[in-house]
Amino acid sequence: MSTGPQSSQSVPVYVADQIRATDGANMGDLISFASELILDDVYELSFDAQPARLSLIAHDDASFGIGLDTTVGTPGAIVHLDSALTFMSPDGSMTDAVLMVEVDDLGHVNQIFLLPFSTLSPKVEYRLVGIDSENALSKFAQVACVSFTRGTQITMASGEQRAVETLAVGDRVLTRDDGVQTLRWIGTSTTRAVGDFAPIRIAAETLNNSADLLVSPDHRLFIYQRTDELGAGRAELLFKARHLVNGTTVTIEEGGFVDYFQLLFDSHQIIYAEGIAAESMLINSRTRAVLPSDLSQSLGRHVPGHSDLPHAGQDVHEGLLNRPDAADLLKKASGH
Repeated sequence: MSTGPQSSQSVPVYVADQIRATDGANMGDLISFASELILDDVYELSFDAQPARLSLIAHDDASFGIGLDTTVGTPGAIVHLDSALTFMSPDGSMTDAVLMVEVDDLGHVNQIFLLPFSTLSPKVEYRLVGIDSENALSKFAQVACVSFTRGTQITMASGEQRAVETLAVGDRVLTRDDGVQTLRWIGTSTTRAVGDFAPIRIAAETLNNSADLLVSPDHRLFIYQRTDELGAGRAELLFKARHLVNGTTVTIEEGGFVDYFQLLFDSHQIIYAEGIAAESMLINSRTRAVLPSDLSQSLGRHVPGHSDLPHAGQDVHEGLLNRPDAADLLKKASGH
């Protein structure tokens, strides 16, 4: 079983008219393109600003389409990543963000969005201290990759359980569909465990896992339904960890920093983490920017097993999981 490349990712964004310069050369102006921004200008959120969820689908040309399940923007429109920005709060803490631009069919700007990588608050002055027009895609890729956290036990070819941080390129890992596969690349990143970028903890036994599993929020997990408890209409299901959050057995683990690990195989795989079937890294235009340049070039534009996948449509719609007993139903459906 593999998954299609058209899976959307939903990210929390603010629209430009919620963010205005309150001091500096652009005082009074809304946040805009990198070419119009000036370092040391101070920005603040409007008092009632709340992030909205922007659904993005990766395209081969490093642009993104807006998915149908978006709550902001125009479904089907194109979004370009304009720049990576860095803001400094009065307490000296730094916040990275990506500026995104939605355009219409003629290339005219429809809307500008800001995706912050940590929580923003009204009545706080955010001083613009970094403008990077070259690395927006790689910054976005760091948070787009599905990742395991330090200490997660991965099932190896021999059946041995190994902590993800001890794995090395060339190690052989058990996969659900293709037997034993060799690790091609391992990525690592450290990020603030806040808001939409905090990992999700799935308590032991919730999905028949042997121990707590801690993964990135959009990490997709897999079950084979023996009975269709969710009404999905099919047996094989992939679902994002964050869609199972119920405040008890599946929780958001906020606070401090988290070490994330990305596992890449020659093809997109379902592997076993703490006994739960979970996906490996999927290469597309959204994620490949995290790869070393020599590896990315050697793979070419299309990566068989990643870009030309035979099975699509396995994702469970969020609406089917929007219930407090979703994790219980999935466990029941698996028949364990």
